[in-house]
Amino acid sequence: MPAEPTNGGVPGLRRALGTVDLVLLNVAAILGLRWLSTVATVGPAGLSIWVIAFLVFFVPSGLTIQELSSRIPHEGGLYLWTRAAFGDRHGFLAGWAYWLSNLVYFPSLLLFGSGIFLQIFGGSALSLAESPMYNGIFGLAMLWATTALNIFGLKRAKWLQNMGGITTIAIMVLVFVGGLIAWRQFGSATPISRSSLVPHLKSLPTLGMLAIAILAYQGLELGPIMGDEIRDSSRSIRRAILISGLLIAATYVVGTLALLVAMPSGRISAISGVAEAMTAVGQRAAIPLIGLTAAILLTLSNIGGFGAWVTGTARLPFVIGLRHYLPERLAAVHPKYGSPYVALLVQAAAASVVLLTAISGSAVHEAFLLLIDMTAALTSIVWVYIFASLPVLRWRAAGQNAGVALIPGGPVVCWLISAVGVAATSFAVVVSLIPPAGSSNPALFLIKGVGGCVLIFLVGAIFYRQGRRRMQREQAAAGAVGKN
Repeated sequence: MPAEPTNGGVPGLRRALGTVDLVLLNVAAILGLRWLSTVATVGPAGLSIWVIAFLVFFVPSGLTIQELSSRIPHEGGLYLWTRAAFGDRHGFLAGWAYWLSNLVYFPSLLLFGSGIFLQIFGGSALSLAESPMYNGIFGLAMLWATTALNIFGLKRAKWLQNMGGITTIAIMVLVFVGGLIAWRQFGSATPISRSSLVPHLKSLPTLGMLAIAILAYQGLELGPIMGDEIRDSSRSIRRAILISGLLIAATYVVGTLALLVAMPSGRISAISGVAEAMTAVGQRAAIPLIGLTAAILLTLSNIGGFGAWVTGTARLPFVIGLRHYLPERLAAVHPKYGSPYVALLVQAAAASVVLLTAISGSAVHEAFLLLIDMTAALTSIVWVYIFASLPVLRWRAAGQNAGVALIPGGPVVCWLISAVGVAATSFAVVVSLIPPAGSSNPALFLIKGVGGCVLIFLVGAIFYRQGRRRMQREQAAAGAVGKN
């Protein structure tokens, strides 16, 4: 039977991550270049949208994660925080919803990566983007290679996400340089004025873009999930959040500005905008290698970012398995490499099914798009749990030496941060479930989206109830043996 988690953490895991590793993990996982080009499609107002999302979500989330990871710095992160604040049932449901939402998120990363990879070759190779066979082979190969690397231990797997962080930073430098070249030689391709920076927040498309920007800033919760695998966990997480937070926010704003300078906003593709913009700059400035370099770096960045999510997310079924609410086999630690190898394998198998489902046909593909919206909603619901846990744990720890109160200003500021964060994430939940423009049956889309989220929580509640009953039977049997 797997060892129970203790106050000192989970036995068998190895502390392989430091501050630099966490900074690069945050950059690789959060800094989504597809979000950069998506927000750029609305023009200069996208710059203001990034700033608003930074203030209402990213700052509160950074402060919240810092304090919660200081109070409870062990493996499981958000699962342990929610469990400590609201009890076993809510902790399980938060971890369950987060894990399932990422199983759907994985295929979207893989499909994005398969499309960007083709940009390296260009020409007729781009037609493969619509090939189910190509997307399936590329996605499965990337998924299982990443999983295999993780099974060999975090000490090896971390270099994949580190590569993702480094290449992401390199792309941002390239985008900035490309935008600067375009501006100096040709001027801004997108007219930018003071009035154009003002977002029309009464417009539904603009509100949808704000929700996307909020979702694009999510990811600081990933590193603390591996709390028992981080050296000097609380201190490393605090430093990493500060460094990577400033870097990510500045990159989103400056990167969007560079894209707008390089290309007219109406021509920016939400999927391949960065690669296309750099190709256009290279052609206009007679530097063709810019586009090729961007495509190569984008591919490596996507692989590294995917590796970060695979690594962190697998720790949730692992830790929940330790608590016996999921099959205990998920809590197995590899005796040689110190990795949660069973949880990794189960996760890869489940993600493979979702990926193959996503590319199997047009009708199923529409269902997959609905699942993507559900993913955004589920992740935001988990963030509501995280924000709500902050004042509850702070209040319970009042007068006790339980963790460090890192947020200054007393309980009023703590509750204000929680309220702003809950409001922002609740907004993202609602907007993410709004039927897209052109939907043939908006009411049915909404019913499916809301119903799907409710169903996932109901299934989670069933798993929790079964696990709870199993634990009670085991405890009763152990008690009977003890009396004898």
